[in-house]
Formats: sequence, C-alpha cells, structure tokens
Amino acid sequence: MPGAQGEQHHGLELHDRRLLEITGVTKVESFDEHEIALATQLGLLSVKGEGLHIRHLDLEQGDLKLDGAIHALSYQQESRRKGRLSRLLK
Repeated sequence: MPGAQGEQHHGLELHDRRLLEITGVTKVESFDEHEIALATQLGLLSVKGEGLHIRHLDLEQGDLKLDGAIHALSYQQESRRKGRLSRLLK
C-alpha cells in the first residue's frame, strides 16, 4: 500500500518539459533559476534548466511543483555527495 508508515516513495511527473511534479521530497538543498537540488526519499535529485521556479512546496507531504524550461534530471549517490562535502570541510 503506497504511503504506508515507514515505506519510501518518490515519483516524477513531467508535463511538456515545462512543469515538473515531484513526490517524496524531504529537503530542498539549493535552488536558483538554473538548477534545483533536492533530497528525496530515494536519493538526491538535480533538476537543470532555465527560468526554474518553485510553484509549490509542501515538505510535510513531500510534494514539490516547479516550472521553467527543464533540460535535465539526474540522481546522485548519497555517498558520493558526502565524500565531496567531507573533502571541502577538511
């Protein structure tokens, strides 16, 4: 059953490369008009494009909607990000 306690979920719905709806968002790491970096229940997600704008954000529900010219979606492994951060802090 989706949404059961302790169950992880994450989904993407892209409309005409202009509107992106994301579920399972736990944190917005950073954002500007060219890139939005998100932590989701199933990994780190980077959305790249032009004129990106967060239209709706509800971290309690894990929902995010953004619009703009969306060029790329990519996931990073958590350990890779932590390794990069630890090198910066040394």
